[in-house]
Amino acid sequence: MEGEEISGPPSSGVFADWSLAFWTLCSVVLPVVITLWCSFQRSRRQVLRRDIFRKSKHDWHYTDLFGQPTYCCVCAQHILQGAFCNCCGLCVHEGCLKKADQHFLCKEIMMRGDGEVHTSMAHHWIRGNVPLCSYCVVCKQQCGTQPKLCDYRCVWCQQTVHDECMQNSLKSEKCRFGEFRNLIIPPYYLSTINKIRKDKRTDYGKLASSYGKHWTPIIILANTRSGNNMGETLLGELKILLNPVQVFDLSKISPAKALQLCTLLPYHSARVLVCGGDGTVGWVLDAIDEMKIKGQERYIPQVAILPLGTGNDLSNTLAWGAGYAGEVPVEQILRNVMEADGIKLDRWKVQVTNKGYYNLRKLKVFTMNNYFSIGPDALMALNFHAHREKAPSLFSSRIINKAVYFFYGTKDCLVQECKDLNKKVELELDGERIDLPNLEGIIVLNIGYWGGGCRLWEGMGDEPYPMARYDDGLLEVAGVYGSFHCAQIQLILKNSKMPMQVDGEPWAQGPCTVTITHKTHALMLYHSGEQTDDDASSMSEQEHTREQTDEDI
Repeated sequence: MEGEEISGPPSSGVFADWSLAFWTLCSVVLPVVITLWCSFQRSRRQVLRRDIFRKSKHDWHYTDLFGQPTYCCVCAQHILQGAFCNCCGLCVHEGCLKKADQHFLCKEIMMRGDGEVHTSMAHHWIRGNVPLCSYCVVCKQQCGTQPKLCDYRCVWCQQTVHDECMQNSLKSEKCRFGEFRNLIIPPYYLSTINKIRKDKRTDYGKLASSYGKHWTPIIILANTRSGNNMGETLLGELKILLNPVQVFDLSKISPAKALQLCTLLPYHSARVLVCGGDGTVGWVLDAIDEMKIKGQERYIPQVAILPLGTGNDLSNTLAWGAGYAGEVPVEQILRNVMEADGIKLDRWKVQVTNKGYYNLRKLKVFTMNNYFSIGPDALMALNFHAHREKAPSLFSSRIINKAVYFFYGTKDCLVQECKDLNKKVELELDGERIDLPNLEGIIVLNIGYWGGGCRLWEGMGDEPYPMARYDDGLLEVAGVYGSFHCAQIQLILKNSKMPMQVDGEPWAQGPCTVTITHKTHALMLYHSGEQTDDDASSMSEQEHTREQTDEDI
C-alpha cells in the first residue's frame, strides 16, 4: 500500500555488529594468545636446555645468532642459532644436543687413569667450523672455504687439516700443544701429579724437569663483573686455547682457592693473568699474601693484568694499557704474557685509627697498591660507589662509569666541599711535620698513574725531583702546591668528616690518624712490548739503579 515503509529484517544489522565485534576481538586476543604460547614454549625449551647443559660434560652456551657461518657437528646442517662448547668449540643445533653429548668428547682436563704414567697424548680432532684464515698443516692451503661441514681442528694445538689431507698417521700423531705449549698444563701432567699424591709423595721436580725451563704455565683469573662485562667472552676464548682447569671465574670461586693450583706446579714457574680492574688485582694480591702466610712462598706466581675496569691505573703503570675492549686478539695477549719481564711492586699498609678513648679505638687496616687520597677525588669515588651499589646494572660500561665520574668532578668544582683541607689535616712525612698550603686534597702515590690515566709526578719542576718508581720503598705525596718524597706517612684528621679512598675503595671518615708503612713486595709482570717515552725512561733509570746496586754488592 502507498505510504507504508518497507524495512529490512532487524537481525541482519545485529549480525553485522556481532560479526565486527567478533573479528575485532579475534584481532586483539589472537596475537596475545600466540605470544603467550610462544613465550611458554620458549621458556619450556629453556628449562629443557638448562637441564641438558647441567648434565653434560661439555661447557655449553646458547646463542641466538652465530658470528660466522656455522654448521651443526651432528647433522651437518647450516644453523643460525644453537649451542657451542666453550672448551672444545663444538657447535650443534638445539635438537642435536643429546646426540652431541653421546658422540663427542669434550676437552679432558686430566687423562683417564689406567695405572700408567703418560708423557704425551694424541690429537683431539673436531670436524667443521674451523677458524677463519686457518691453513692446513699438510698442504698449507686455506681450510674451511667450502660452504659445508668440512675439515678438522685439534682442540689442543689448534692445528687444522683438510678432510682429504687427514691421514691415519695424523689421527695417531702425538699432539705438541702448538704455540702456547709453554703456557698449557697438559692433562697427563695432572694425572701424573694425582698418582704421585696418592703415593704420598710431594717431589714434583723430576716430573717438571721433563717440560723444560721455559715451561711457565698460566692461570687465568677473570672477574666477569668488571668494566664492560667482557669477562664471559674472555673465559670462553681462553678455555679454547688452554686447559679449562687453568681458567677461573672469580664470581664463582675465590682467588685463594684458584691459586692453590700453583702448588701442583714447579717452584716459581706459574704466571697469573688477572682479567679485571685494579680492585680485582688487589684481591688477587691479597690472596697471594695469604699463600706466604701458609708457607707457600716457593709457589708464588708472577702477575700480569688485562685491564677490564674503569681506572686501570696499575695496569697503565705496568704498560698493560688503560683498558681492554676486545681490540687485541686473545692469542696476542697470551704472547705478551710469555714475553713479559718480572718486576717487584711495593705494597703498603694503611692503618686508620679513630680518635676516642684508648680502649675504644677501632682500627681499620688496608693494603695499598696504587694510592691513598683524601679530598675531592675520594668524594667522587664515594658518590660513584654509592650510586653503583643502588643500581649496579646501570654501571656496566666503562664509558658510562667515566661519564658519572666527570659529572661528580664538575659538581665538586662548583661546590668545593673539600676546601680548606689544610685547616683540617696535619701531615707528617718520615716523622717531620709538614706545613700545608691552602689545599683541597692530598694524594699519596705508589705508582706513576692516578685517576684513570693522569701522571701527577713527572720528575719535573723547579726542584730536581727523582722519577717515581713502584719498587723503591718510597711514596710520592702530591697536593695542589707541593710534592714530597718519603718512606712513611702519618696523617691526622682533626675535627671533621672527610672522604678517603684506598685504590678506589672509598669511605667517609671522621677524626682519625692514618699511618702508611711498607708492607711487602708483589711479583708482577711488566709488558715491555709497548712503552711510552716516560715508561721507557723510568725503566732505564730502574735498570741503571739495579746495576749500581749489583756493583756495590
